[in-house]
Amino acid sequence: MGMKSKYSAHIAVAASAVALSLAVWGAAVLTDSEAAKADAAQARKPDSRAKAPVQAPPVRMPESIAHASESGGSAVNITIDDGPDPRWTPRILEILKENQVKAVFCMIGPQAKEFPDLVKRVVADGHRLCDHTMTHDTSMDKKSVAYQKTQILDAKKMIEDAAGGAKVEYYRAPGGAFTPDSRRIAAAAGMRPLGWNVDTKDFEKPGTAAIVNTVRNELGNGPTILFHDGGGDRSQSVSALEQVLPWLKEQGRTFGFPVRTNPDAS
Repeated sequence: MGMKSKYSAHIAVAASAVALSLAVWGAAVLTDSEAAKADAAQARKPDSRAKAPVQAPPVRMPESIAHASESGGSAVNITIDDGPDPRWTPRILEILKENQVKAVFCMIGPQAKEFPDLVKRVVADGHRLCDHTMTHDTSMDKKSVAYQKTQILDAKKMIEDAAGGAKVEYYRAPGGAFTPDSRRIAAAAGMRPLGWNVDTKDFEKPGTAAIVNTVRNELGNGPTILFHDGGGDRSQSVSALEQVLPWLKEQGRTFGFPVRTNPDAS
């Protein structure tokens, strides 16, 4: 091989080496660039390992029997028991709406199951739900804990199913037959035991005037007033409510719901 040929060969080898080096460097630069882009994209992604936000513990419902009003002051609580009833509940709902008053409806489980549209209407009108057991057994306080639990929790489920998702917020024992066990069962299920201060005795049908006078005479006992929309002819209850609600407003009374989470406001 001549000198010129050797020189040319050396040049070709050198050029090849340079080209290979450039290719390697270019690939490295491209790889680094793609890696940087990948790192940036990964940084923008939410960290799947991040911990879920800490949930606040559920509010423990007091087991004491509530009577006071959430609104305090001169507020009273209207509570309606033993429904829903297809004849009387709509009448009472109309009166409450006319007077812009919200109430608590303490319902019997099977009644709620039979008339779910009424339960939904009660909720849609802004009223609250209360569990009044399965069979309104006023001797519940003499029955076993298992019996009390079935009466309370089965009714709660029926009422909530009929309501389409709204929660039952109170539990009222039939005839006031509370026990420490029934109060504990209700509170553990998220329901505040609910009492009353003024029993209108409207379930005895003493006459509209007598019902109205009971409210007027016993209002000093406390803010929670008991009426009924179920269990029989409630025409007197309807007529009494038509008179009582405007009278309460004339006395400077406002309206609220019974307390739920304040253990001291019984």
